[in-house]
Amino acid sequence: MRAMKTSSSSRPQGSALASMAANVRGKTTLADHVTSVLAQQIRGGEFAPDARLPSEMELTERFAVSRTVIREAISRLKSEGLVGSRRGSGTVVLPVTQTTPFRLDLGGDDGRDSIQAVLRVIELRRGVEGEMAALAAQRRSKAQNQAIQLALQAIDAAAAAGRDGVQEDFAFHAAISNASHNPLYTSLVQFLSQFLHAAIRVARMNEARSSEFVQQVRAEHAALAAAISAGDADAARAAALLHMENSAKRIQAADKAFWASAEGQAAARDLARVKSGN
Repeated sequence: MRAMKTSSSSRPQGSALASMAANVRGKTTLADHVTSVLAQQIRGGEFAPDARLPSEMELTERFAVSRTVIREAISRLKSEGLVGSRRGSGTVVLPVTQTTPFRLDLGGDDGRDSIQAVLRVIELRRGVEGEMAALAAQRRSKAQNQAIQLALQAIDAAAAAGRDGVQEDFAFHAAISNASHNPLYTSLVQFLSQFLHAAIRVARMNEARSSEFVQQVRAEHAALAAAISAGDADAARAAALLHMENSAKRIQAADKAFWASAEGQAAARDLARVKSGN
């Protein structure tokens, strides 16, 4: 069994550790931070495959946290397929295999800002939604087309009732994925749901603060639904891409007042949970 590569720079000391803890308290939990650091070290080769992780006591001293935090971090690493338990060896690093669960990491050092996290999700959605809409226009059945139109009406009903419309918005895009007749799109949308719900919530909360934004979103959804209904793949693709591009612009237009509001803070907490994998 190969030994772990060690480096004194990987062990925060003194004031640096205190600064790290302050940053963690402000934006993520201690378990988030420990998980992120260990995952980066494993992926970066600082722990060789089959190498044993340091003991709980060693890790608590290294990160200056409780054993509960370390246990939570190890549990998350196990759920990601990065480490496992082995009799007689404790917790060991698992070799990267094709069965390693896929995950999206929104919690890197350059991804802690809520706005940037939303924009990354929108960028990912852009390509997916565009081709998915084009296929839906080509392949949708009469019943699936009706489901898309009803989902659009449900968004309007939610807005009229004063609800945020997050579930209805997601259901609209999920209906389009079903109409694509490609189960991989449906599976991908289901996987992304944990990220899409948070991103859609931020977008809709921000959009609700402006009647102009509300009308823009309504028009974009209507154009997308109309293109699919007409069987126009090019128009459906263009409508989906425009919706994603404008969604990003509306998020970027969000001012400090939004993020300081109760709605903005709730949205930021949603994103923090997504980035931490909770």
